[in-house]
Amino acid sequence: MIVRVFGLSVLVSLAALAAAFLYRGWTGLALCAILGILEVSLSFDNAVINATVLERMSLFWQRMFLTVGIVIAVFGMRLLFPLAIVWITGGLAPAEAFRLAMNPPPDGADHFPDGSPSYEAILLEAHPQIAAFGGMFLLLLFLNFVLSNRDLTWLSWIERPLGQLGRLDQLAVVIAMVVLVVVAEYLSPDDSRATVLISGLLGAVTYLLVDGLSSLFQRRQPGVFGGSPDDGPGDASAMDTDTSTRTGRDPHPTTVAVGKAGFFLFLYLEVLDASFSFDGVIGAFAITPDPILIALGLGFIGAMFVRSITIYLVRQGTLGQYRYLEHGAHWAIGALAVILLLSIQIEVNEVVTGLVGVAFISAAMASSVRANRCDGRRRSDHEAAGTH
Repeated sequence: MIVRVFGLSVLVSLAALAAAFLYRGWTGLALCAILGILEVSLSFDNAVINATVLERMSLFWQRMFLTVGIVIAVFGMRLLFPLAIVWITGGLAPAEAFRLAMNPPPDGADHFPDGSPSYEAILLEAHPQIAAFGGMFLLLLFLNFVLSNRDLTWLSWIERPLGQLGRLDQLAVVIAMVVLVVVAEYLSPDDSRATVLISGLLGAVTYLLVDGLSSLFQRRQPGVFGGSPDDGPGDASAMDTDTSTRTGRDPHPTTVAVGKAGFFLFLYLEVLDASFSFDGVIGAFAITPDPILIALGLGFIGAMFVRSITIYLVRQGTLGQYRYLEHGAHWAIGALAVILLLSIQIEVNEVVTGLVGVAFISAAMASSVRANRCDGRRRSDHEAAGTH
């Protein structure tokens, strides 16, 4: 299982390290390895959340996530996304932005001798808008989770009251909009207030649109959630009935999204992954401004391993074994959303971001282990009592 799931990631990582060595020697190899480790450490909560979505997808869409999805993650978010920001915010042609990226100013300066800004400086200047978009997307994801009334709670002292409050329709959107207004008013630079507000609104709209579409098509899927059989024969064509090999548990057809439902879940997963990658892409520039090394480290190493971890969690049924893992991941998302929004004005070290996520995930796993042990002792006591 481990070799099958992680084998390709190991091979791709070795190839990326070799390419980094040929490109920049030992320095390039070291920087590429550091960036890969940074991405994996920052994105474990991303893998857990991805797994919760991937469990609802057929094997066909899981394969799409590992093939087409990795191309989007590597080349779209880790290479083209920073270049696109420079194109837009710097008013440069794509070729000029790439030339700027490949030819940084001497001695690591922020500007060239003629006073023009470097690629890194332009990207960092756009950080408030990036943070607002990603922060609002992740904040809505977190709020929709904690404001849901769930039978299973982890931090019950706060999750149960929040679940009760969540009975108020659209409360998550109301809270998110209030947070955005406060951030734009008190944390945004004066010359970026309007763009931060617009970027935050776009992040919220993106979440609501993609999440709404995926939910809509899941409800309409034939045979799933009471969907109509007239929704189209193509919707069921992508169904993989052998879901037991996918999750390690008995298949449950109402949890598997196919056709249009699977496509919108795939789209939701890609936008979610993009939102998670914002802090890693921006943080990478504290290590190196070289876009080639960033793509190799964050994309070919980091993104590949995050996807392998996601698949491993699904096929091992880890979310079922560790009952609070999903809760911990969502609290880590909430912390990341807050950090992204605060970073509009306050510089937050990437190590802090990574440690916060690891702390929530570790605490949730420890709580799950304790709960499983308590259940085991209760079963043993019950069986022992039954024999007397």
